[in-house]
Amino acid sequence: MTVTIGDIDFDHATYDERGDVLYLHAGERQAAVEAFGTPEGHAVRFDATGEVIGITISNARWLLDRVGKITITILERLDVSADALAAALASPAA
Repeated sequence: MTVTIGDIDFDHATYDERGDVLYLHAGERQAAVEAFGTPEGHAVRFDATGEVIGITISNARWLLDRVGKITITILERLDVSADALAAALASPAA
C-alpha cells in the first residue's frame, strides 16, 4: 500500500487503532537524523539529506471523522552558508 501526501510516497503505513495514530514511512527503514513536531501535533522525520522519511499522524481517524481532512504543516528546511551571510553580518547596526 502506498499513501501519497503532497509529493511524498509513503510505502509503509501502520495504524494503531487504540491510540488513533497513523505511522507513515518512505523507503527503506532508517533512523531519522532530525525530527520536529508540527503545529497540528504530528511528527515529521527527516533523513541526513533533509528529505522527509516519515510522518506520525496523531488522532488520524478522529480528525478525518470530525474535520474531513488532516492538515500537516511541513516547513521547508533552508541551509544558509556563511558566505551568503558574511556581508550582512559585517554591516554595523543602523
